[in-house]
Amino acid sequence: MPPKPAALLPDLAPWRSSRDFRLLWVQGLVTYLGSVMALIALPLQIKDLTGSPLAVGVMGAVELVPLVVFGLYGGALADAVDRRKVIVLTEAGLGLLAAVLLLNALLPRPMLWPLYVVAAGVAALAGLQRPALDSLLVRIVPHDQLPAAAALNALRWQAGAIGGPALAGLVVAYAGNVPAYATTVVCFLASVWMCRRLSPAPPVEHAGRPSLRGIAEGARYAWSRPVLLGTYAVDLAAMFFAFPNTVFPFLADELDADWALGLMYSAGAVGSLLVSLTSGWVSRTRRHGLLVVFGAAGWGLAIAAAGWTANIWLVLACLALAGAGDMLSGLGRSTIWNQTIPDRLRGRLAGIEVLSYSIGPQLGQVRSGAMAGWTGARPAIWTGGVACVATVGLLATALPKLLSYDARTDEDALRRAGQVTGPGAPDAQGFGPAPAVEEPSKP
Repeated sequence: MPPKPAALLPDLAPWRSSRDFRLLWVQGLVTYLGSVMALIALPLQIKDLTGSPLAVGVMGAVELVPLVVFGLYGGALADAVDRRKVIVLTEAGLGLLAAVLLLNALLPRPMLWPLYVVAAGVAALAGLQRPALDSLLVRIVPHDQLPAAAALNALRWQAGAIGGPALAGLVVAYAGNVPAYATTVVCFLASVWMCRRLSPAPPVEHAGRPSLRGIAEGARYAWSRPVLLGTYAVDLAAMFFAFPNTVFPFLADELDADWALGLMYSAGAVGSLLVSLTSGWVSRTRRHGLLVVFGAAGWGLAIAAAGWTANIWLVLACLALAGAGDMLSGLGRSTIWNQTIPDRLRGRLAGIEVLSYSIGPQLGQVRSGAMAGWTGARPAIWTGGVACVATVGLLATALPKLLSYDARTDEDALRRAGQVTGPGAPDAQGFGPAPAVEEPSKP
């Protein structure tokens, strides 16, 4: 019997049950709408100043080191201090960097080097902020509503990702960079105001100070969990080989379709939105590892098709299919992380997650930009898609526990839900039976 239409609609339980979730949802939408203006304007400005695909791709390399360093430190920070405070301060910092872009664009002859400096600063602040944001979800949403919350967060992103890039493309094309950057500044001001209204999110009792030892503890936990390793590795491979956003301006030139640049950036979100609008089934799914693998493989296959075809409408359709695959994989990853990771390690593991889904796109920008300068945009895209499919298949074969993950039987998921307790259950690190009295973590 086919599912009833109502069963496919998004589950709104997190929205109804949590004021902080509603506030964070709206704040995230406002932030994204502002950020996407800069996301479109920045590479286009570099392209206009240099005319080089490699110069655009280098932006990913500039962002890489700050993202790695501050992403790991941000994870430790999220476990040690009030997560709301981290979010407010970093959001204010991002607004200041947007103001720098605005001031540079107002110059009679805008300079190139501030664009790279701001890109590095944004990566650093995003690395600090994202673990606090990601780890906050398990504090404000009941455990059984986490899959629904992940779907609603994805829906929020898609609402901005569909209209945002198309609008930003029009703004930049017809009004220039200054209005785009000014919109970004205003959105971050509104976001800071909303973040200040969130409830405090203090660290767990006996939380230690941010330290290399604390970061290493989180890394050991991740390394001891093949399912977690699989989610990180699959996403890293998919983004490294098949993240073509950097070369979209050059693809639009090759296809004589400059008018479609904004649509290229937003097409993936259309496919993601179709998945989210029918995401009611996610709350009833237990095999989230399958979503991770098949979603990532579908992403790569669709990206390969987008690079192979020379018809702009087929390119947009393929990018939409890629977005649907990425959405499935993202829902699986987010749910596994929130279902299995203990709260005292959630920030540090969120820092590792930031690296897994951010380093890939940064390196992917360098890869696709460099290859596009050598072969052209289309070969750079389709060869990356083929490599993505092959690599995801190899990873799935090497990490079978990811494919077999089931929330009904996985010990970490059951323990996180409170269904595995007592002295015979593995401890929070999974290194054997729990002691009678857990000693506090030392800095």
